[in-house]
Amino acid sequence: MRLVKSNEDSFVLLDDFISNNIHNYSSKRNFDFGPKDRSNVSQMSPYISHRILTEYDVVKRVLQKKPYRNVEKYIQEVFWRLYWRGWLESRPRVWDDFMGDLKFLEKNKLYYEAIEGMTDIECFNYWVKELREYGFLHNHTRMWFASIWIFTLNLPWQLGAEFFLKYLTDADSASNTLSWRWVAGIQTKGKNYLAKNWNIEKFTNGKFSTAILNENALPVSDSRNYTFSKINYSGLETESETIVMFENELNTDFLDNSNYKHAYFCLLSNNERQVEISQKNMIYKESVVDNLTKDVSCNMRKINGSQLISLVQSNDNVHLVYPGAGDNLDFINKNLMPNANSFIRRKEDIFCYQFSNKGFFNFKKNIPRIISELNLSK
Repeated sequence: MRLVKSNEDSFVLLDDFISNNIHNYSSKRNFDFGPKDRSNVSQMSPYISHRILTEYDVVKRVLQKKPYRNVEKYIQEVFWRLYWRGWLESRPRVWDDFMGDLKFLEKNKLYYEAIEGMTDIECFNYWVKELREYGFLHNHTRMWFASIWIFTLNLPWQLGAEFFLKYLTDADSASNTLSWRWVAGIQTKGKNYLAKNWNIEKFTNGKFSTAILNENALPVSDSRNYTFSKINYSGLETESETIVMFENELNTDFLDNSNYKHAYFCLLSNNERQVEISQKNMIYKESVVDNLTKDVSCNMRKINGSQLISLVQSNDNVHLVYPGAGDNLDFINKNLMPNANSFIRRKEDIFCYQFSNKGFFNFKKNIPRIISELNLSK
C-alpha cells in the first residue's frame, strides 16, 4: 500500500476511494485480494492511527460526498477505532496488564517459527511475510491470523498482539489490544472467533490450500474483570507557550489561532518504548514527523523522549496533547508526572467516549447523534 505523509495526500487517497469504490464496500470489504489490490478498502488506517487525519475528518469528507444511508457500514467501521479508544480509556488496567503479561511470557521454539513464517500452515506463513514486507494486513486476515495464532498454534494472545504492534504501520494500542482479546474470547467473555478453512477459501478466492486448523477450540480463560471507570478530564489549569504532540496525534489543526510560541513533535525511540517497533515503522514515523515540521504554520521541532524530559523539567508548564493509553502515555507517567499534568484532549473525543461504556451496539446506535452534534454532515 502507498503510505503518504500529509493530510492533503491522505485526502487524495480517500477521495479516490469515495469516488470509485465506496459503493461496493459493504459487499466487498471482507475479501482479501492480496497486497497488490486493496481497492475494496479505503486504506485510511495508517493515517487515522497517527491522526494525520482524524476519524472525524474521514467521516466528514465521506458525508460531504455521499448520503449516510449509502455509506453507513463504512462510517461504522471508522468509528470502531473511536469506540475501542474510549473503551480502553475507561479501563486502562487492560493495557497495564497486557504490558505486565509480556514480561513473563516465554518465547519458545514454536513462537519463533511462527514469527518467521515457518509453520505448517501455508496461509499463515504467507501473512507473516506480507506483514513484515508491507506493514499491513487486511482486517479480515488479522482475525484469521490471530485465531490461528491462539487456537491452532496455541501461542499466547499477548505475544501475537506484541508482534502486530511491532510490524503494523497502523498499529493502535486500543484497537490492536482489544481486537486480540476479542478473538481470544476474553473481550466478550466466552465468545471467541475461530478461523475456518471455508471462510479463508471464500474470502481469498481460494488462494491457499486447506490447512489443519482447530475449528472447535474453546475460548481462552482469563478470570480478570475490568469495570468501567469514569475518565478524568482534568487538566489545562494554566496557560502555556509550549505544546508537545506525539506521533499518534499528529493533526495540527487545533493549533490554528493558538498562542503557542514553541511546538514540538515527540517521537520515542525504541529504547524509550515498552514495545519495540520495526525499523520500517520507525522510518515511516520519522518521515511523517519530519514532513509535518516543514509544513505546519508555526515553528515546530522534533524531539525524542529524553529531550521531552529536559523540556518539561526546564519549563514551569508544558501542554501535552493527550496520546491515549499506550507507550507514549506510559513514558509520560513514568518520567514526567506530576510535572506534566496539563493534557489537551480533543473535545470530539470527550463527547464520543461517553458512548464506549458498553458494547459497540450501544456506540453504533449513537452514531447519528455523534454526526449531528459534531456537525460532520455539513
